[in-house]
Amino acid sequence: MLFPVFLKLAGRRVLVVGGGTVAAGKIAGLVAAGASVHVVAPEVRSEIAGLNVRIERRAFRDSDVDGAWYVVAAAPPHVNRAVLSAGESRRVFVNAVDDPQHASAYAGGVVRREGVTIAISTDGRAPALAGLLREAFEAWLPAEIDEWMKAADTARRAWKSQSVPMEERRPQLLQLLNELYDRKSTPD
Repeated sequence: MLFPVFLKLAGRRVLVVGGGTVAAGKIAGLVAAGASVHVVAPEVRSEIAGLNVRIERRAFRDSDVDGAWYVVAAAPPHVNRAVLSAGESRRVFVNAVDDPQHASAYAGGVVRREGVTIAISTDGRAPALAGLLREAFEAWLPAEIDEWMKAADTARRAWKSQSVPMEERRPQLLQLLNELYDRKSTPD
């Protein structure tokens, strides 16, 4: 069983081993998260070179993992195996893209909208299924999610200042969201 977690990577060193199409897709998300991305690969696609990342065009070395908070291995399986070994010895999690046997972390299918993030995992066994589920969640999320977030954020600040117990907050939030819908459905 996996333990789901979201990482704050802003300003933190993330190593990406590989410079192909798959690596490029992962790097874009890491850069968007504010990570300080370091790419190591003998060959690097032009779209990666155009990003704000540090690039070393060479083969992976175990010492590349030193100082990394997180590692993405997007290389052939024999390289991913070496990356995992280096990560394990340094207690750094390694996501090996579509290579679960050489990974200690799996990146899920992700839906992001207005501050809400949903990640879906199939324990690395069925990435295509995770992608289909991601698409379903994208379609399912209400268009008003930004209003939900604003209401929840405002309510949370009030609850904290009033020391409202955690167990009372969820029912109060549900009532608040229902009131938002009631106001929308009532003609002016």
